[in-house]
Amino acid sequence: MTTSPHPMVECTIPVLPVRDLPRSIAFYTGTLGFKLDWGGQAGARICSVSRDGKCIMLSALEPVTAPAWVWIGLEDHSLFDAWRSKGVKVRQEPKNFAWAYEMKFEDIDGNVLWLGTEPRRDEPLES
Repeated sequence: MTTSPHPMVECTIPVLPVRDLPRSIAFYTGTLGFKLDWGGQAGARICSVSRDGKCIMLSALEPVTAPAWVWIGLEDHSLFDAWRSKGVKVRQEPKNFAWAYEMKFEDIDGNVLWLGTEPRRDEPLES
């Protein structure tokens, strides 16, 4: 594999399929604490939301045929409790694996928001 002296990839941004863009924007901004970066005006079918400078695009351009998954790395697990207290659907309770201490949530379209921190040293690892 050759490495270019000039990086060609600027960034990667997950794009989550949604059924109703205004409803999803309200969920991501109101419930999950993201901010709307662009899009969302009347008739829009795609937008960008972000939290702590990290973006996710929401797209109603194609029909939702299967949920998408996005990994969200965290400094600590405080967001686990915050989202749970706001009634966000829990797909997986916190588990401690060798790769991460993680918890999974679902948005209103069934997309999986897979949150994780560094593994916890004070808990046994899941197999």
